[in-house]
Amino acid sequence: MDYSRIIKKAWKDYDPTKTIRKIQDISAMVSTNHVFRIVFEDDDIVIAKLSYFGKYDHFKEDHRIIHSLANNLLYPFENFLAKSLLKNNRVYTYRYKTGKTDAWVVFYNPTRVQNRLPKRLDESHIRKLGYQIGKFHRACSRVSRVLPKSSKTLSTDINTLLKQLGSAKFKKHFSAEQIELIRQHCDIFIKNRQLYNAGSFETIPVFIDWNIGNFSVTPNLKLYSRWDYDWFRMSTRMMDFYFFSRVVSDAGDKTVFSYLINPLNEERFIIFLEEYHKVNPLTAVELRFLREVYRFFILNYVIKDGNYFFNEQYASKLQAEALDIYLPSVDRDFDPEKLIAALNLK
Repeated sequence: MDYSRIIKKAWKDYDPTKTIRKIQDISAMVSTNHVFRIVFEDDDIVIAKLSYFGKYDHFKEDHRIIHSLANNLLYPFENFLAKSLLKNNRVYTYRYKTGKTDAWVVFYNPTRVQNRLPKRLDESHIRKLGYQIGKFHRACSRVSRVLPKSSKTLSTDINTLLKQLGSAKFKKHFSAEQIELIRQHCDIFIKNRQLYNAGSFETIPVFIDWNIGNFSVTPNLKLYSRWDYDWFRMSTRMMDFYFFSRVVSDAGDKTVFSYLINPLNEERFIIFLEEYHKVNPLTAVELRFLREVYRFFILNYVIKDGNYFFNEQYASKLQAEALDIYLPSVDRDFDPEKLIAALNLK
């Protein structure tokens, strides 16, 4: 795929009066998503994101929700999210469809960045981050009712995966025994989602993929800026918490990574939850649903869509680990009652 050509066509459609001088690929090397810095003849700069996975309608829908969120968040988060460029007062997205190529582009203003958290946080970092995330989730909750509706839900994604299990593509990639294991965990998720009445949980904007590299903080550790919206969705706030546990984990940020359940068991995660809970109280049933959030993450983002989100080497590694390690560990190695007791919940 000729990414530069697609981006040039997208920009020409957006504003043919500005001439592109240079397009730089600034993509993360573990992901299949493509991000570019565009430098114009007048030295202005914008960021372009190019995607070709999923559905264009979902891509457009997500970015319109994010734009509405960014506009409606109040102080101190009014400038927290990277802003998409508008045309005719709507988020501009461009679809390039020729032959077998179907790709879409969105443009962003460059994000101002202050400090990055260290790769391994100390207790003061964890406490301040927990408090800040609690405030951010609360701010998202306050504006969620005025945001555009989303067509994606946890149930629709799991049902899509169940339908795919019988396809020739899945049977080529996974053994019959592996497909049965995946099916069993889909069924458990559906059953437990009903058991915990997760449909009654408040729906807010969640970004899911929180890591040291996609947000920045002020010198006194207040949230300053966030970018990278690849896994955005409207869902329960609990969808964010597995990645918060990874950010605060004892292992810290790693170049070579896995998605083990262990960070959810760490005392460091309990410290994070304690601070979050002070400003945005959690419930016992939400913490019990954390197990299903992790199960959903592995089923949806690693098994179902891993070949699209990660490069080939990482996708193969993570999917093998999902079947051998992650899924077998879900019901064996995580006890939410430990978290519930620590927060004195019932």
